[in-house]
Amino acid sequence: MSTIFTIAIDLADMDRGVYESLELRVARHPSETMEFMLVRVLAYCLEYTEGIELTTGISSGDEPALVVRDLTGRITAWIEVGLPDAARLHRGSKAAGRVAVYTHRDARQLVSRLEGERIHRGDQVCIRSFDRGAIEAIARSLERRTSFSLSVSGGELHLSFGGQMLTVQMTEHQLDMV
Repeated sequence: MSTIFTIAIDLADMDRGVYESLELRVARHPSETMEFMLVRVLAYCLEYTEGIELTTGISSGDEPALVVRDLTGRITAWIEVGLPDAARLHRGSKAAGRVAVYTHRDARQLVSRLEGERIHRGDQVCIRSFDRGAIEAIARSLERRTSFSLSVSGGELHLSFGGQMLTVQMTEHQLDMV
């Protein structure tokens, strides 16, 4: 059975001009690590736009972790978390105008595994990785009811919660599709 987390976030994404107060109810699947769930939440914040939603993700093999739909229900963004395979990214890129991957795992390993694979518009897939140590430290501090402030500036994430301020580096990677 999933564990429900209630997370209140004050988001100030200066890179995109997005300023919102978010109230998320996130279901953590029993096979999902706290780090994976945290990366899902950070991806939600970094991709936040009208129509974004957390999916059943890990418990459903067919859906990405997050999707953005327009008012007609058409998928406009397919957002994966972790280390998705080329087939998932290919399917997502055919279904949506934009595909992104967020990971706290070794992004170089992901990129090398995906390069040379058949991925529709693979050179347009946005891959963002977070410092694994920082994600692990934050995940250890998460409680079932958590609130934090997240500021994004110049590709750096600044999280403030529980009286502490943490900076998380985000690195962007591109696939070199031949």
